[in-house]
Amino acid sequence: MSGLKDKLYEKIQVQRPKTARLVKEFGDSVVDQVKVSQIIGGMRGIKSLVTDISYLDPMEGIRYRGFTLPEVLEKLPKPKGAEMPYVEGLYYLLLTGDMPTQKEVEDLMVDFNNRRTIPQYVKDVIDAFPSESSPMAILSAAVMSLERESLFNIKYKQGMSKMDYWDATYEDATNLLAKMPLIGAYIYNKLYHPEKGHRYADPTLDLGANFAYMMGKDKPYDDVSRMYFIIHADHESGNVSAHTGHLVASSLSDVYYANSAMINGLAGPLHGLANQEVLRWLQGLREQMGGKLPSEEEMKKYVWDTLNSGQVIPGYGHAVLRKTDPRYSVQREFCLKHLPEDDLFKYVDALYKVVPDILREHGKAKNPWPNVDAQSGVVQWHYGVTQYDFYTVLFAIGRSLGVLSNIIWDRALGYSLERPKSLTTKMIEDMVHAN
Repeated sequence: MSGLKDKLYEKIQVQRPKTARLVKEFGDSVVDQVKVSQIIGGMRGIKSLVTDISYLDPMEGIRYRGFTLPEVLEKLPKPKGAEMPYVEGLYYLLLTGDMPTQKEVEDLMVDFNNRRTIPQYVKDVIDAFPSESSPMAILSAAVMSLERESLFNIKYKQGMSKMDYWDATYEDATNLLAKMPLIGAYIYNKLYHPEKGHRYADPTLDLGANFAYMMGKDKPYDDVSRMYFIIHADHESGNVSAHTGHLVASSLSDVYYANSAMINGLAGPLHGLANQEVLRWLQGLREQMGGKLPSEEEMKKYVWDTLNSGQVIPGYGHAVLRKTDPRYSVQREFCLKHLPEDDLFKYVDALYKVVPDILREHGKAKNPWPNVDAQSGVVQWHYGVTQYDFYTVLFAIGRSLGVLSNIIWDRALGYSLERPKSLTTKMIEDMVHAN
């Protein structure tokens, strides 16, 4: 086994008895109560999923294995001369809870490189799509086409022990993660730059740098890629993409089915498309201002006019967070260093200085602070990725890290098929005496 797989197996052996004890000794303990508003409101806030991979702290933002995002970016090993860490190192952290050494990450990078090859039939699937197709539909289909490679399926049909489900799942998940950036770059070049053709992967480069290379982007887009994939990697298990991946995998569908389903959930406008909406709104604002950066008073008036017309300020607010999203802050610091004179970033910066106070005064937003989507589209636009509908593909590559890590652990701990119980409207009315 690889170094990461050995370490993961050690962690699994420690965790299995803890999970078994909770079910055996405390299975009847009450964890949460459910309100009618939660049943009808999309199960929001109901404590009913388990993940040790990440936790969304209302005040500190996402924690990966207990580490805040700034801690993750500081402590994970980095390629020589890079600002952002290896994406492979985050995968190691998500699976084991341990910060990897430089040597452990370099070993994992070699393992990823050995798994990168994309079969020709996957490229044929991508090429068969019309040029006006959604890149997310192509990504989902490309991942699904890889399902024939599933080691889990082969082992399951051979009568594999339940205790070994995690092993085959690890192999499938790591194979898929190594291929996702190559598939994404292939889709990008097919749809938007067919005249340039496709580059072969560079075996000397880490995941983030190789993605930039295959996209045809120069430095510092390698750091942009690392940053983007890391900050989008996971966000607890209850968001649509993570939950969909978990739900499908709970039936013992392999990770290709599950990750394809995750991608489909991410494609919805209420989930993965928010960064597109923010960028579109910013460009509309710039157009209304005639390309001139507004004064603080002009910006305040525009924000108030937007709110008073019944619209929201895209990129502000969050269902859980009650402070500025650290994922926004990471990108803001990058922009202040690398693109402080970018026109769109100047608008983002101007909004950041006025919107929170206005939203507090307005009184309707639970969280007046910017979230990750307020910045991410602007960064991609600056480096020439100007195709809105591709941003969610980038999101999907990053989110696969967390979703697949969770599925490996779900299999290791023997989590059950997910099957919540439904009620009729009449039953709810009778329960609350509403009839």
